[in-house]
Amino acid sequence: MLAIKDFAVSFRTRRGEVQAVRGISLDLAEGETLGIVGESGSGKSVTSYALMRILDAGGRIKAGSAVFEGRDLAQAAERDMQGIRGREISMIFQNPRAALNPIRKVGHQLEDVLRRHGRATRANARAKAIEALEAVRIRDAEARYDAYPFELSGGMCQRIVFAIALACGPRLLIADEPTTGLDITTQKAVMDLVRDLTRERGMSSILITHDLGLAAEYCDRLAVMKDGQIVETGPAAQLFADPQHPYTQKLVDATPRPGAGLRDLLPIEARTPLPDHAPGDRALVQVRDLVKTYPGKSGPVHAVKGISFTIREGQSVGLVGESGCGKSTTSSMLVRLLDRTSGDILFEGHDIADITADRFVRDKRRSQIQMVFQDATDSLNPRHSARQTIADPILRMSDLRGPALSARIEELATLCGLPLPLLDRFPHQLSGGQKARVGIARAIALDPKFLILDEPTAALDVSIQAVVLNLLADLRARLGMTYLFVSHDLNVVRLLCDHVVVMQGGEIVEQGPAAQVMDTPSHPYTRTLLAAAPKPPTTRTGTAKTAAKSAAE
Repeated sequence: MLAIKDFAVSFRTRRGEVQAVRGISLDLAEGETLGIVGESGSGKSVTSYALMRILDAGGRIKAGSAVFEGRDLAQAAERDMQGIRGREISMIFQNPRAALNPIRKVGHQLEDVLRRHGRATRANARAKAIEALEAVRIRDAEARYDAYPFELSGGMCQRIVFAIALACGPRLLIADEPTTGLDITTQKAVMDLVRDLTRERGMSSILITHDLGLAAEYCDRLAVMKDGQIVETGPAAQLFADPQHPYTQKLVDATPRPGAGLRDLLPIEARTPLPDHAPGDRALVQVRDLVKTYPGKSGPVHAVKGISFTIREGQSVGLVGESGCGKSTTSSMLVRLLDRTSGDILFEGHDIADITADRFVRDKRRSQIQMVFQDATDSLNPRHSARQTIADPILRMSDLRGPALSARIEELATLCGLPLPLLDRFPHQLSGGQKARVGIARAIALDPKFLILDEPTAALDVSIQAVVLNLLADLRARLGMTYLFVSHDLNVVRLLCDHVVVMQGGEIVEQGPAAQVMDTPSHPYTRTLLAAAPKPPTTRTGTAKTAAKSAAE
């Protein structure tokens, strides 16, 4: 169906031409699902944008061909591409909310596509749009037709984007990171929907992702990209069982999977022994009957419904559940950014729930409870260098100044694995992993006893995620900190946490030792979450051979 040969894409920049895709060749068979995997900056998304001919103004297809059912997309006129986009090749973008017009009803946006490609008239456009919504398993499609994107959940917005992409019955579907930011059950529902619809309609599809576990579960074949080149291709199971290229080996190793330890995610040469660490017996944080209620149009909204749990000194507790279950609300109350409606929060035996969030900023215990936020980019001031960001809490809550302050900043950077020359860079000059390290260094600057980690690796590539998770484990052992790790990635929680608390609908439905909850869950909801988690193949026969090859190179 699609034959890509010697395909190259470049961008004009102030510093000259940048080669984003360097002569790749790929084939896609009819009815096949191809996964293109690799880390950020490898050229995955640029390849898809080039195929659709929607590159930025500075981008151009420099060489090669992309023949789709006899037509070369690289050479096609823009008028021809306008007919191909949406009708024959459709694309699902990474951020569904950004892909939808926020001030138009979703039904009208569907009508735009149907009428643009002659699949509906003014008279039957509404009926056709509702039919397209029903095709992607949206309940009460007539009501959703009149909804705006901001009134819908992330998973529902993604289904709307699917409906728009599939409305005209395309032959090829390109999905660019379609599950980023979705919780684990919504991710499974979305990917099952893509798989089922492509099979029902006889379509081919390309899944672009950095999640190898997801790609292995849903793709027939994988192509691994690095620095704009394809370094390895093959059946998904084969690439996991016997990866030939050192970079593929690195990605496979870094993918969290049952049976693997934290150090197993790192390259072989970096697998130093994990420091010994055992939680203490004394309770550091006790949550008792914690409630958070918001006013709503049709009555109060109960975000958190009387939950109770205990976190011991030195323990790492995982708080898991779907979006909207109350995880972030709970963590915001514990870090005292949000006031509770009722209940107790005991920190070292003292109830801090009675202190309002405004007053807690000036409380002496503020420095002992810190947070690492989900989005490393959004949580950093774009006008502050890494040095200024790390210094900020120290300047606010301690007397350290001058050379002692500089020494402390450099000590924290070294502790978090951030090279000292990067301290004077701004957020836009740092990679995702480097920004995550700055956020962690800032959070531990005041030697907190309790650290809340809100999805700290959600948007990171698997190899960077592996480094950050191991860094967190080392810091906990070295500094004796206690963690509350908020996540929907159960494979990651299994690696980092001693104890797990499962939330659903604002309530705790199960809690206990991590091994017990993960291996023998007692609640149906926990079993549902575990069943929805991607399960990458664990068998790998090529480890020794690839390690030897990597060492030789």
